[in-house]
Amino acid sequence: MKPTLFVLAAGMGSRYGGLKQLDGLGPNGETIMDYSVYDALRAGFGKIVFVIREDFAEDFKKVVLKKYEDKVECKVCFQSIDKVPAWFTANPERKKPWGTNHAVLMGKEVIDEPFAVINADDFYGKESFEVLAKFLNSVAGKQNEYCMAGYRIGNTLSENGSVNRGICQTDENGYLTDVVEATNIEEIGGKITYKDAEGKDVILEPDVPVSMNMWGFTPEYFRYSVEAFDKFLKEHGQELKSELYIPTVVNDLIVAGKVTCKVLDTPSKWFGVTYAQDRPSVVMKLNELIKKGVYPQKLF
Repeated sequence: MKPTLFVLAAGMGSRYGGLKQLDGLGPNGETIMDYSVYDALRAGFGKIVFVIREDFAEDFKKVVLKKYEDKVECKVCFQSIDKVPAWFTANPERKKPWGTNHAVLMGKEVIDEPFAVINADDFYGKESFEVLAKFLNSVAGKQNEYCMAGYRIGNTLSENGSVNRGICQTDENGYLTDVVEATNIEEIGGKITYKDAEGKDVILEPDVPVSMNMWGFTPEYFRYSVEAFDKFLKEHGQELKSELYIPTVVNDLIVAGKVTCKVLDTPSKWFGVTYAQDRPSVVMKLNELIKKGVYPQKLF
């Protein structure tokens, strides 16, 4: 059974303005998602599942799904604030959804094979999908063996200022032991630095692995996610902005000794559209990849 690609596309993209997941950046109006789907299909993924907000389902079907439906099986699920256990009543003033791991939980009814999780608005690169597909095929029929694409920090920096990244700490066999959040990472004078909790500059080597929210799981992760979400709601459910994130759930499972998470090295260069001024740079980078023959002029 081929692995599934699970695309998190329920965010609004408020900093960028509008639904950036539907913004056409390629020469024929391709979205960043289109490039991810194209890369996933050629890497051997067999199904695409999208989690979106129900209020832009019609636009999504017209703009996105119609491109893929005759090429691969596609399913859509919805994330909303009211997708909670029957025993829980949310604070009526809450406006935010419940975070990325809640979004993953929405796929529980439509995914029963190894699957990868990605953001809709990040460009991950074809090599990343290849290493992920290889790993997911190797764990078919197994449990509790997960992975994440470990991007080299030097391949994830922004030209428009500093970035925040989850720096991965691994054991001698390349398994994740911890993710340390680092803020204000930038390259100055040829050196990549960030400030630690005491405000001191810390130098990072360019190949230090970081998380870009590209994960690989087997289906029992949904069971763990149900348990984690119940625990989260009991502890933080009445707060207006608390969210449950994928790294939190994975880290807790690793600490508990229930799972392993292999950090897969990828040479791919990440890029994304966080702010409106990032857009021209992304368009240029996609055109360069087309000129190099990495992608065809028209994807679908």
